[in-house]
Amino acid sequence: MKNTYNSEYVPNVHFDLIPIKNLVSNQEYQRNISIRHVRKAANNFDLYQINPVKVSRRDGVNYVFNGQHTVEIVAMVSGSRDTPVWCMIYDDLEYSHEAEIFANQMKYVKQLLPYEIFQANIEAGNDEQLMIKALVESYGLTISGTKKPGCICAVSSLEKVYENYGFDVLDRTLRLIIGTWEGEDLSLSSNMISGVAKLIATYGDKLDDDAFKERLSKISCKELNRTAKERGSGSLGYAEAIVNYYNKRTRFGLSLYELYGKNKKKEITINEQDINENEDETIES
Repeated sequence: MKNTYNSEYVPNVHFDLIPIKNLVSNQEYQRNISIRHVRKAANNFDLYQINPVKVSRRDGVNYVFNGQHTVEIVAMVSGSRDTPVWCMIYDDLEYSHEAEIFANQMKYVKQLLPYEIFQANIEAGNDEQLMIKALVESYGLTISGTKKPGCICAVSSLEKVYENYGFDVLDRTLRLIIGTWEGEDLSLSSNMISGVAKLIATYGDKLDDDAFKERLSKISCKELNRTAKERGSGSLGYAEAIVNYYNKRTRFGLSLYELYGKNKKKEITINEQDINENEDETIES
């Protein structure tokens, strides 16, 4: 049957199963194998995530120019280099063309956004994402890929809090944030969610929810944002800033040093005005 397609847009390739031991990936343009990545992928092996390995067949040798980590993952999982993998074979490439293809392989690939991955997991019926979605919606909010009132865009932070600290910490994090700032957009940022979760995980019951809401509700998210940036970057800066506001005018506050663990030291500066306020106007916490 005569082909009716334009071959100019169809790669001149063929597919074959090739044992791993017959594949070579020691070209100078290749990156080093990441054993850490290979082990992580092998521990979470999914046959349906295995893509064909791109091979350039030159002088009878099968040179891998895309998929060397896939090869090593399959070898590790199967325990044998006799295991074959599906290969997409080019017979007409020169070495320099291989290197150029390797260099540009990700140039025009659009990476999936966290929200897009989250939604795909929802469609797949994965428990973690379904529980996070249900929890967020129980507070009258939605998860979204764009910023708008009543929406959380910090999908990765929600997932990381859930994975690192568990459902209860994520629930308490959202309860504190929403109860304090009533769903204000800035209060639902990635750094805010991660910072409050860090406080909850660090201090546990020593962090009083009612005191948190009473003291922090007097601080606007814009002011908190400025203070956090002055103290440090990321969610830890937010955690420090919140602790400082939480501790004001209290005799026994939360220790900032606990945020860094026993083996980490950080110089923590306290504004002199804060010290004077603590000395002159203390109340029982």
